[in-house]
Amino acid sequence: MKTELSTALGIEHALFGFTPFPAVAAALSRAGGLGVLGAVRYSDPDDLRRDLDRLERHCGGRPWGLDVVMPAHRAAGDTEAEAEAMIPDGHRRYVQEILDRHGVPELPGDERGGWRITGWMEQVARRQLDVAFDYPVRLLASALGPPPPDVVARARGHGVRTAALAGSARHARRHAEAGIDIVVAQGYEAGGHTGEIATMVLTPEVVAAVDPLPVLAAGGIGSGEQIAAALALGAQGVWLGSLWLTTTEAELPSRALTARLLAAGSGDTVRSRALTGKPARQLRTAWTDAWDDPEGPGALPMPLQGLLVADAVSRIQRYEATPLLGTPVGQIVGSMTSERSVRAVVDDLTRGFERAVTRLHRIAGRS
Repeated sequence: MKTELSTALGIEHALFGFTPFPAVAAALSRAGGLGVLGAVRYSDPDDLRRDLDRLERHCGGRPWGLDVVMPAHRAAGDTEAEAEAMIPDGHRRYVQEILDRHGVPELPGDERGGWRITGWMEQVARRQLDVAFDYPVRLLASALGPPPPDVVARARGHGVRTAALAGSARHARRHAEAGIDIVVAQGYEAGGHTGEIATMVLTPEVVAAVDPLPVLAAGGIGSGEQIAAALALGAQGVWLGSLWLTTTEAELPSRALTARLLAAGSGDTVRSRALTGKPARQLRTAWTDAWDDPEGPGALPMPLQGLLVADAVSRIQRYEATPLLGTPVGQIVGSMTSERSVRAVVDDLTRGFERAVTRLHRIAGRS
């Protein structure tokens, strides 16, 4: 599964894997793809440095990347305290009502939720970059559009390619104008933050919009046959995220969450603002239902919603409150039916790709 882009980056397969887990990123890079570590949960630069050290030790000298979040628009001040002060008391009461309804205990002592997402705030992302550029990072991705111009220039100065996710051709053209090197066309089916256009429609539109920039297809891709389809549509690789959640290297917070993912069908996800304040596809749960209920107060804008629910999410995960227990994941979850190693997943993807190419050659009369 080689393309011009994968050759330029020195990877065997045009597989780009987003993951919050260093072990998964390292395993994917060792397997011939490019593991991309999500940085949003690292509010402490020392924690990020620790895990980048770990990633470097275990990736076998292969290329890897980092994904940061720098929202183009923000609804809060520069510090977490300023943002926290903007959260209405009514929303705090609503969170507690949901937790009480499902009997979720408090966190012990003065413990705060580990699921803090101050990484949605620009100054936190900039501190993450101060750490990252001390390492041989090959790709800097931005999940919510292109980072500021000075960040793009800084990455280029370090010889680091930049990528940004786009949910429409209009967004993709804006990314190209901002100097981004790679555009990720992320369709409606994807996990996490998505737009409203399906991958099959979006990919060729973005390819045409930003030509000759390379495009990665994302959303609803979990087989080699789907990778072949993405390349046939003009993409130079695929961006995969949900697929790694049920690998043996993944470090999900509980076995109960893994079990929920393995049991879920492709119709068991919902695009909701419940987690971050922006529409993000995730498992449908009593938690998402509560925040999508028109009788409720509605989600706050990013990053306020993430700060509001951080401790609650940690409580739900710690005590495995199953009706509320969820995670960002795409519609491909219906195909994630067993736990396998990252290497086994990559081997399956390459075999499926070979089957698809052989079938197309036969159709074209080349076999």
